[in-house]
Amino acid sequence: MALLEISCFSVESAILAARAGADRIELCNEQSEGGTTPPADWIAQVKAAVDTPMFVMIRPRGGAFQVNDAEFETMKASIDAFKNQVAGFVFGILDLDDTVDIARTAELVQRAKPLPCTFHKAFDQTPNLLAALEDVVRTGISFVLTSGGAPNALAGVQPLRQLVTAARNRVTILTAGGVRLNNLAQIRQSSGAKAFHSSALDRGSLLPNVEDIRQMKRMLSVEVADSAAADEGSQE
Repeated sequence: MALLEISCFSVESAILAARAGADRIELCNEQSEGGTTPPADWIAQVKAAVDTPMFVMIRPRGGAFQVNDAEFETMKASIDAFKNQVAGFVFGILDLDDTVDIARTAELVQRAKPLPCTFHKAFDQTPNLLAALEDVVRTGISFVLTSGGAPNALAGVQPLRQLVTAARNRVTILTAGGVRLNNLAQIRQSSGAKAFHSSALDRGSLLPNVEDIRQMKRMLSVEVADSAAADEGSQE
């Protein structure tokens, strides 16, 4: 079953995405920084308005993906504070050499249990994506948000396909980076991915395009059904 997650940077956008049929919301603050931890009252407002599963960004600031001890304590405190209100968390920590900080990531995953966690696009900054994938698997992460190390998912379909193959269902590759209605089918077909992350934003807009979300959901449903039918046919 395909997954469509919509990244949202306000309460209003999260509610719109949920009501449009998104499978999951990623709630963040500060779009200009690539997403940071949202305020607690945003989480409460979204949870009160819709039932759609909500993953929350755990990132105390923008900028580099290395964190100091104080920032790490803040991340742990945020997980503790939000754990009973959300469906999962999104974070990513790198070592000074831009490899995955396995120890700290694993500690956050353990703290979040039993909720699943996504390793965010810090992954694309690592020097070797396939090696980073193995590191992430060791931490217990459930999803990896990536464009295959490319500027966007469409440009990264070949490394994305390699990651999907290498993941072998140990983690889910959550394809991201400019995923929109007009390229979703091509990205899905070329990458082999089954999970997609989009802001569904029109240029210059701060709110998701509701109709685009609905159409992406329909597109994924049809394509998944067709793929299943093709697989059954090949076994006859």
